[in-house]
Amino acid sequence: MGSNRLRAMLEQPGIQAAPAVYDCIGAMAAQQAGFNFIFSSGFGIAASLLGKPDFGYLTAGEMIDAAKRIAASVPIPLIADMDTGYGNPLNVVRTVEEICQTRVAGIILEDQEWPKKCGHFDGKRIVSSEEQVEKIRAAAYARADSGLVIVARTDARAIEGLEGAIRRGERYLAAGADVLFVEAPQSREELAQVARHFQGVALMANIIEGGKTPNLSVTELEAMGYKLVAFALSGLFSATQAVLDCFATLKADGSTQNVNSTLSFEAYKEVIRLSEHEHLENRFGLKR
Repeated sequence: MGSNRLRAMLEQPGIQAAPAVYDCIGAMAAQQAGFNFIFSSGFGIAASLLGKPDFGYLTAGEMIDAAKRIAASVPIPLIADMDTGYGNPLNVVRTVEEICQTRVAGIILEDQEWPKKCGHFDGKRIVSSEEQVEKIRAAAYARADSGLVIVARTDARAIEGLEGAIRRGERYLAAGADVLFVEAPQSREELAQVARHFQGVALMANIIEGGKTPNLSVTELEAMGYKLVAFALSGLFSATQAVLDCFATLKADGSTQNVNSTLSFEAYKEVIRLSEHEHLENRFGLKR
């Protein structure tokens, strides 16, 4: 099971880093690049599915369906963004129970009020630590013996300061979280302070180009003591720029002959594993 593989990774020495994806093509590209796990990005799913910012527009069903499809498209474990769990602890129970019926290996639950926002946007609001503790306890209850990894995310740095975020982190770990994710520390020293306080704890960092957290390397974060690193929007930003460039060239030239970043048809067939589907056609006599 993916959850067992993810737990084994967390127990191994060293850091584990991966991109966050928002669709199956991104998941398969990550696997082809050699990553042994991935994250899903609510920010990216909101953009690709709805064309909207990460302002809480996505419903629980939309996020679960997206995570289910992504997890099923690759054999590597997926840690799925599940926002706030979409309600009170009972809603969290339902969300986790539905996730446990998929191949998703882990989830991230945050302590923002609904509707939430991207952790690197301004204007966030958070629930009380008491409420979030109950939601994490509910998630731990609902996962039963599935092994689902629970990543507790706190957005308290922007509202209660770093010390407030650290205090919340202590409570969330005690409530049953496996990994702690303090979102949007605003300096190298803040990242290091979190790591010093939680020595021996599986910590997650989130790198967003142009976001509030410094864009440190995986090596630097490993030296501090972090266990997981998500590059949450790198793929989304890169893909969007490539599409903008392609379409601008097509509009200007009336041709794609001068588009340099286009993937070849043959390379694309490798990404989507076309040969596997051709094999199935032949196996069941469907090839014409």
